[in-house]
Amino acid sequence: MDKLLIQGGARLDGETTVSGAKNAALPILCATLLSAEPVTLTNVPQLQDIATLLRLLGQMGVAVERDGDRVTLDASGLDNPLAPYEMVKTMRASILVLGPLMARVGEARVSLPGGCAIGARPVDQHLKGLQAMGAKIAVEQGYIHATVAGGLKGARLFTDMVTVTGTENLMMAACLAKGETVIENAAREPEVVDLANCLVAMGARISGAGTDVIRIQGVECLHGAEHRIMPDRIETGTYLCAAAATGGSIRLMGTSTSYIDAVVDKLLDAGCEIEGERDAIRLTAPPRLTSVSIRTAPYPAFPTDMQAQFMAINCVAEGTAVIRETIFENRFMHAVELQRLGAEIRIDGNTAVVTGVDRLEGASVMATDLRASAGLIIAGLVADGETLVDRIYHLDRGYEKLGDKLSQLGARVSRVR
Repeated sequence: MDKLLIQGGARLDGETTVSGAKNAALPILCATLLSAEPVTLTNVPQLQDIATLLRLLGQMGVAVERDGDRVTLDASGLDNPLAPYEMVKTMRASILVLGPLMARVGEARVSLPGGCAIGARPVDQHLKGLQAMGAKIAVEQGYIHATVAGGLKGARLFTDMVTVTGTENLMMAACLAKGETVIENAAREPEVVDLANCLVAMGARISGAGTDVIRIQGVECLHGAEHRIMPDRIETGTYLCAAAATGGSIRLMGTSTSYIDAVVDKLLDAGCEIEGERDAIRLTAPPRLTSVSIRTAPYPAFPTDMQAQFMAINCVAEGTAVIRETIFENRFMHAVELQRLGAEIRIDGNTAVVTGVDRLEGASVMATDLRASAGLIIAGLVADGETLVDRIYHLDRGYEKLGDKLSQLGARVSRVR
């Protein structure tokens, strides 16, 4: 099993390019199930989760061609609406095939996603919405078996909680439903907007994406299209935090500050200088950051996927910060590992109090989830000596060539077995 070895103390400096967004690419790949014509996607990141989903779509009968960041999918041969446990267990986003399959073929068997290290992420909102659109759903031997006679019908849907994948699943299902569907309390994330833009390019009629009320007028069929995946705002934020923690100066290309306003605001509060260009971001950090308190909440508030990275920079910042996690109940597991590096962190329920220390010391640590991995790497970059991060397979799920990009910026990192 690979590990990441970090020689701390190097200041990040230079340029690198941000990859396409994993959390936008996954639902958009699933959206190609809605059309019997080829759909071409560009800026698709080369990640483990993407590879898994492409295999899943392939076993459903979708023809997949990949050339670098360009993927063409042809679902005209769709003949097996099954998402087996063996594939779903490694990637919860597989649930996103449910809505498109119901809309296109009127049947789906999708394994329940199972547990997750960062807490429960139930799919009941997905199922409730599909039932309101006329689907019959049974849970049998760990599988969701959904059917609909005569096609889905438009409905007014209200989600009990803001759910990104729930909004995406129901929006895709509604594209081919009869009549109008209204999703209230919809997620507003940029990835939801990117999915809507792709669906519109395929012939869907959608309005309101990016607000909490999305309206979809069902159409007979969707056609082929070409769409470019948006830049990954969490990867963007992660590199900005890494540069900030090391007192560095970097330029990130292929991205924009417009996707990460809440993150940029906090980095400015920490003492960084940030300049947004048309298709790039520049950051220059002070010799030492000022602590910043954060509270995670659904977009456009501070993203939970950036919480671990900000905990890491607060570990070496001047002052004390309070971090409140309101999205997932088990998302402070990285705090214990940061303490192994010498961080001063006190946990009380969903609140962490972080007091900055003058220096961290390298040690062996273990990643518990994707974003925790990023937080530990940032801490390792500023720690004295060597830090060895175990279980970096989490990283391969969500960061394309992270080691190479950090090395481009001057970090001393290498993969070891």
